[in-house]
Amino acid sequence: MSIRPLDDRLVVRRVEAETTTKGGIVIPDKSAEKPSQGEVVAVGEGAVLENGERRKLEVKVGDRVLFAKYAGNEVKLDGESLLIMRESDVLAIIEDTPAEEEAA
Repeated sequence: MSIRPLDDRLVVRRVEAETTTKGGIVIPDKSAEKPSQGEVVAVGEGAVLENGERRKLEVKVGDRVLFAKYAGNEVKLDGESLLIMRESDVLAIIEDTPAEEEAA
């Protein structure tokens, strides 16, 4: 089954939560917070402006995004838990930087 969000909404799949800290401490499932990062799996056509034109979304399918802790609405589709949220709920797009730039 596929899903197509409307207007300026997008569908996000949460990334798996870290189960250990950087120091190697294992975090129990009950104590772990829901991750606030996800991968965009579908986007709408964009917000409708007052003049009737559509403003395209900056977020695209495949982007990894950060969002607020309680952003969006959680839905289950084919047994998978997904979030449907507005583009304005996205705080940032995570961009990978090449290793060459990090060394400079």
